[in-house]
Amino acid sequence: MTEHRPGPAVPAGGLRERKKQRTRDALLRAALLLFLSQGYDKTTVDEITDVVQVSQRTFFRYFANKEEVAFAVQDLVESHFVAALRARPASEGPLTAMRNAVLVAWDTVDEAISDVVPVDLYMRGYQLIESTPALLAVHLRRSTELEERIARLVADREGLDVDADPRPRVAVAAFSGVMRVTGRLWGQGQDTSVAAIRRMTEAYLDQIGPALAADWR
Repeated sequence: MTEHRPGPAVPAGGLRERKKQRTRDALLRAALLLFLSQGYDKTTVDEITDVVQVSQRTFFRYFANKEEVAFAVQDLVESHFVAALRARPASEGPLTAMRNAVLVAWDTVDEAISDVVPVDLYMRGYQLIESTPALLAVHLRRSTELEERIARLVADREGLDVDADPRPRVAVAAFSGVMRVTGRLWGQGQDTSVAAIRRMTEAYLDQIGPALAADWR
């Protein structure tokens, strides 16, 4: 008779944390699916909690409001980009580093968020943000905050004082402007894949230099 040897015990705290993460992820997925099926404005917190079969109090333990849950995955994606930018070689200039970082971020976005939501659900959610006025207004405000974060990171890479040298903020403004244009155009298109937005992002970022040239003719 083979002796049964129990596996290593999992600390109770670890189990609790995993359960909390599963609940948060389930609320997030339920919210995104409801936003997509019936619209952000028409979806209530009660409807989200009903899907997951938890209380409204549980929802507010993880998210302050619907807006926060709508942008939760976007937070992950933005942090993924910032990490990719931090990892770029010091030899790359600011615009080259940002361009390469965003392309790497798109190439690896699946592995960055797949534990939380499928990448196709995120992409459809991103399209929803671009097409919902209430969410788009929040997205623009958040983009401004992200720009400042990136500008400070770029300044640190270059050994500059961001408040004394305008170049980091100017470079990031140009980069972010292109990103907003590509996001808007991609959101209006039929192909909502990661490959589509990556192609458009690369093509438009490669036009920053020519677009800023003194003479276009």
